[in-house]
Amino acid sequence: MFQKILIANRGEIAMRVFRACHDLDLQTIAIYSNEDTYSMFRTAADESYLIGENLSPLGAYLDIPRIIELAKKHGADAIHPGYGFLSENGDFARACEENGIKFIGPSSKVLDMMGDKLSAKQIALACDVPTTPGTTKPLESREAAQKLAMEFGFPVILKAAAGGGGRGMRRCDSPEEVRTAYELVHSEAEKAFGCGDIFMEKYLVEPKHIEVQILADQYGNVRHLGERDCSLQRRYQKVVEFAPAWSVPESIREQLHADAVKIAEAVGYVNAGTVEFLVDRDGNHYFIEMNPRIQVEHTVTEMVTSIDLVRAQILIAEGQPISHPEIGLGDQNNLKVNGYAIQCRVTTEDPANNFAPDNGKIEAYRSGGGFGVRLDGGNAGTGSIISPYYDSLLVKVTSWDCTFPAVCRKATRAINEEHVRGVKTNIPFVTNILTHPTFIAGKCHTKFIDETPELFEFTESRDRATRVLKYIANIQVNNPDAERHQYDTPRFPKAQREITKQDGLKLLLDTDGPEAVKDWVLGQKKLLITDTTMRDAHQSLLSTRLRTRDMLKGADGTADILADCFSLEMWGGATFDTAYRFLHESPWERLEMLREKIPNIPFQMLLRGSNLVGYASYPDNLVRAFIAESAREGIDVFRVFDSLNWLPNMETAMDEVLRQGKFLEGTVCYTGDILDPTRDRYTLEYYVNFAKELERRGAHMLAIKDMSGLLKPYAAKKLVSTLKQEIGIPIHLHTHNTTDNQIATYLMAAEAGVDVVDTAIGPLANLTSQPSMNAVVESLRGQERDTGFDPQRLQELADYWADVRLRYESFDKGLKVPVTDIYRYEIPGGQYTNLQPQVESLGLGHRFAEVKEMYRTVNIMLGDIIKVTPSSKMVGDLAIFMVQNDLTPENIVERGETLAFPDSVVSYFKGMMGQPPCGFPKDLQRVVLKGEKPITGRPGDLLPPVDWDQLRSEIRKFYPNYEEPRSLISYAMYPKVYEEYIRHRKEYGYIMRMGSHVFFNGMAVGEMNKINIEDGKTLMIKYIGLGDRNDDGTRNVQFELNGMRREVSVPDPTATDSAKTVVMADPNDKSQAGASIPGMVSKVNVKPGDQVKVNDVLAVIEAMKMETSVVARMDGTIDEVFVKGGQTVKAGELLLTIK
Repeated sequence: MFQKILIANRGEIAMRVFRACHDLDLQTIAIYSNEDTYSMFRTAADESYLIGENLSPLGAYLDIPRIIELAKKHGADAIHPGYGFLSENGDFARACEENGIKFIGPSSKVLDMMGDKLSAKQIALACDVPTTPGTTKPLESREAAQKLAMEFGFPVILKAAAGGGGRGMRRCDSPEEVRTAYELVHSEAEKAFGCGDIFMEKYLVEPKHIEVQILADQYGNVRHLGERDCSLQRRYQKVVEFAPAWSVPESIREQLHADAVKIAEAVGYVNAGTVEFLVDRDGNHYFIEMNPRIQVEHTVTEMVTSIDLVRAQILIAEGQPISHPEIGLGDQNNLKVNGYAIQCRVTTEDPANNFAPDNGKIEAYRSGGGFGVRLDGGNAGTGSIISPYYDSLLVKVTSWDCTFPAVCRKATRAINEEHVRGVKTNIPFVTNILTHPTFIAGKCHTKFIDETPELFEFTESRDRATRVLKYIANIQVNNPDAERHQYDTPRFPKAQREITKQDGLKLLLDTDGPEAVKDWVLGQKKLLITDTTMRDAHQSLLSTRLRTRDMLKGADGTADILADCFSLEMWGGATFDTAYRFLHESPWERLEMLREKIPNIPFQMLLRGSNLVGYASYPDNLVRAFIAESAREGIDVFRVFDSLNWLPNMETAMDEVLRQGKFLEGTVCYTGDILDPTRDRYTLEYYVNFAKELERRGAHMLAIKDMSGLLKPYAAKKLVSTLKQEIGIPIHLHTHNTTDNQIATYLMAAEAGVDVVDTAIGPLANLTSQPSMNAVVESLRGQERDTGFDPQRLQELADYWADVRLRYESFDKGLKVPVTDIYRYEIPGGQYTNLQPQVESLGLGHRFAEVKEMYRTVNIMLGDIIKVTPSSKMVGDLAIFMVQNDLTPENIVERGETLAFPDSVVSYFKGMMGQPPCGFPKDLQRVVLKGEKPITGRPGDLLPPVDWDQLRSEIRKFYPNYEEPRSLISYAMYPKVYEEYIRHRKEYGYIMRMGSHVFFNGMAVGEMNKINIEDGKTLMIKYIGLGDRNDDGTRNVQFELNGMRREVSVPDPTATDSAKTVVMADPNDKSQAGASIPGMVSKVNVKPGDQVKVNDVLAVIEAMKMETSVVARMDGTIDEVFVKGGQTVKAGELLLTIK
C-alpha cells in the first residue's frame, strides 16, 4: 500500500491526482518550476519542491534524474505522471522501476511499444485490427516523405512518432506542403518529445474521432469503460468531448470496444489507457494510436460510468484487482453507462485572434456549478497569474444530463457561468459549438470546426463591470488629489398623470401639420414658452456637459409640468459633438430616449444651416440626410440659422425641413443695437427685410436669435412691434440674460406681441443662459399674457435641476454676477462661459481681459460681423491668436506673413462659412490665405456629395455593426470624434447610466455607489484606494465590487519621463517648424525625406477644439521629426526641421 505519491506534473491534472490521493488518505508531493511558484497546485499538495531552478519552464518537468532524486529523498512510494510531459516516456517509467518507485501507469516495456505510434500500429495489425494506410517505420527524409505521399494519395498527415496532445501533426495536400511540413513536424517533435521520428498516414476525410477507455489490472483482467466522441478538434487539439459516442451505430461501437480490449490484452496492458480510432463516413473504423496514460477528457467517462479513473489507477498500481469495490469491474457486465456527459475546456485563448494565447492576471473569477456540473481546474482564481509558458487550459467544465440535448443546454449554461476577467477565454467559441444544430444532432466530424465559419462569429464580451471599474480608476489615477464630493439623491420631479401624445402641441403638428401649428400660435393670447434647459441653458452655463442620464431622470416630470410648452429645445448646436466627444454617449440615443419619455411636447433643435451641428459647411446630401434622420427620430421644430445671416447657406436646410413636413423656424441673428443711430449696418430695416425673405422661403415662424444678449428692452419692443406689422408669421425670441436685463426685454416684447420666448428652469437660467422661466411666469401671472404655468409645479423642476447642477461644479466656472460689458464685447453667452477655460488652458488666464478686448477689436477689424457659432468661434480663435503673438490690427498684415493662422480663421477668409454682409478685409484675407484663392459662392455648391458607400467601408474597419444611417451621418461630420467615441465605448462600455458626479470626478475613498448597467442589473461599487505604481507604468486601483475585492490597473500619467527637455524652435530660422499654440499634435503629415514646399501643412495642433496647421516656411526636404500624433507640446516647441 502506498503512503506518499509524487505527482510529476502541474496545473489541472496535478490537482486532479491530489484529490484522488486525498480520497485514499495518501500524502502528496508536488514539484514546481520557478514560473509556477504562485500557481495554485503548489499549495494544494502536502509537500511541494522547486525543481529545475536553472532549467526552462518546460525543461523543469522533463528532468527525470531530478524528479527521481526528489521522490527518493522525500519518501515517495509512487509517481503519477498525469498527462503530457513524461507520461508516455518509457525512460521515465524505467527510471522509476530501477529505483524501486512505482510508476502509476503501464510498464516501461508497454510504453516503449505503445508510446511509439509505429510500433502500436504493428501490434494492431497483428491483432487483425484495421489501421489507416501509412508507413510502418520512421520516414528517412523529406524526399522519401514526398514519394510516399504520392503513393498514398493526398491528403496525408505527418505525425511525430512519440507525439501526443495534437502536437507534431500536420495535414498536407500537396508535395510542396509535405516538404515544408516535414521540417516543422521534425522540429516540434524534437522539442516536445526529445525524439524527431516522423511517420505518415493517409488522411481520412470527415471521420469521427472515437476513443475507448481501458482499465486493466496486473492479473490479466482488461475492461473497457465505453467510448468518447472526440471529433471536435482544432489543429488536432480536442476542444469538446462527450460520452457516450451515441451518434455512432451501436454495432460499430461494440467493434471498437472489442478491438480496444484485444490490443490491450495483446501487450499485457496494466492501468488506464485509451485506444483511439477513426470512423469514416461509411462506418469503417481504423486504429490510430493508443495513449498509455490518463486522458484530459477522462472526466466524461467518469460522469457516465460513476467510476473514478484516477483512483482506479492508484489502486491498480497498488496491486488491487479491478474487481475492487472502489472500481467495481469484476466483470464487463458490471459496467453501467448512464446518461450523457460533455467536457468543455476553458482556455485562455482569444478565438477572435486566431486563438492566440492570452496571459496576465485574472482580475475576477467566479465558477459555475449546480446539479450535474463538475469543474476541474488548477490555475483559476482571482489574482492568479496566467503564464505564457504552459498549456492555456484554465478549467474543464464537465456536465451531465439524461439526454444529449439536455446536456448541451446544461453545458452551455455551465460554461457561461464561468466568469473570467483579465484574460481572454474561448468561452464564446465553445458556446457556439454547444448551440450549433450540427453538434446537437451528433453529426460533427474532425474537420467540423475548420469548415464552419459561423463558429467564429462572436458577440463581443460585455465585461461591463470591469470596464466600469477601469473608467473610474482612470479618473482616480489621473487626478488623485481632487476633492470629491458626495451628494444627496436629487429631488426627482414626478408626473401626476399618465402622459400621452394627446397632452401637448405635438399631436396637432403630427395630425394637421406645421401650418396648423402656425395658425394655432397666432391665435393664442398667452405668451408661449420654449424650455432650453436641456440644450442652450447647459451649453451656456456648463460647457455643454449635461448628460442624457440627468435629462431622463427629470423627463417624466417635465412631460407633465411643461405639457403646455410650445417646445423643448433639447438637441442640436454644440450638444451633438460634445455628447460624443466628452460625454461618450450618442446624441441620437439621447433624442430617441427623451422622445419615448416625453411624447407630448414638440422637440426643437438648433441647426446651423449648411453647417448642421458642426463648424464648417457640409455637402448638400449630408445636410438633407441629417435633417431627414433628425425628423424621423423625433425633432419637430428646426431653428435654422446662419452664423453670418447669409441666406444661401440656409436654403438647403430650410427646404429639407419643409420636405419632411416639420415646423420651420427661419432665424435672423441679432447683433448691434437698432436704437443706436451710429450703428448703421444692422438696422431695423435690415431685420425686417431679412424676416420677409425667410417668410417668403416658407418659414412657419421667425426666430430672433439674440445670442449675445444685446437686445435691450425698448429695442425689443420696437423690433417686435415693427415685425408684427410687416410679416404674417409668429415670432419667437431667444436671448441670453448676461446683463440681467433680458426679463425686461421679454416683458416689453410680450407687450409688442411676441408669440414665443426661450426660457430655462430657474437653477439653469440667467447670466449666460436664458432668462428664468420661473421668473417670467410669475411676472405675467394674472396679466393678459399669463403663460398658464403653475409656479408651484415649476418649483418641482427647479428643485431637481438645482440638485443636478451641483454635480457639474467642475464646469460651473462661468460668470457669477451679471455683467454689462457684454454690450461692448458682444460675445455670445455660451462662448463667454467657455472662453475663459479655453484661454486658461493655453496659459493665458492672466490675459483674459486682453482677450475680451481683442475679441471686440477683431470684430471691428473684420467689419462688424454677425457672431454666432461658427463665426463667433473664429473671432475668438483669432483674438486668442493675436494676444498670443502680440498682434494688433496695425501689424497683423506684416507679421502675419510668417504665421500660420488658426484653421477656423483660414476657413472664414476662404469663404467656407459664407459671405459676411461687410465683405472681407482684402489685405488680411491675402495674408491669412497665403496665396490660396477664396470662394465667392455657396460652399455647398463646391463640395462633392458624401460617398455613402465609401463611408460604410471606412466605418466597418472600426465599427462593423454600425448603425445605418446614424453612424454614417455622424462620421461624415466628425470622423475623428466618432471613431474615438466608438473606441471609448469598446474600452469602457456603456457608461451613460453612471451617476454624473462619478462620471466626471470619480469616487471618494470609502464611497459606495450603485450603478445600474441595465434594468435589473446593479453594480455595487465601493472605492478603497490607490495602490503602488507598477514597473510597467500602471497603478493598481482597489475597489469592492458587489462585496468582493477587485483590483484594476490603469496607466499612471505621472509615470512618464517628466525630465524630458523641451527644445524650442527658433522663430527666425525658417528650417525649424514650431508649435504656434500649446496643445496636442493631432496629426503629423510628413516623415523624414519627404519633399515640401512653402505653406505645405506639416502638422496640426489641437487645443480645446481649436486646430492650427503648422506650415512649411521654406521649400526643402524633411530632415527630422521630433513629435508624433497624440503628443502634447508647448507653444513654440520644435516639431521638425527642414533642410
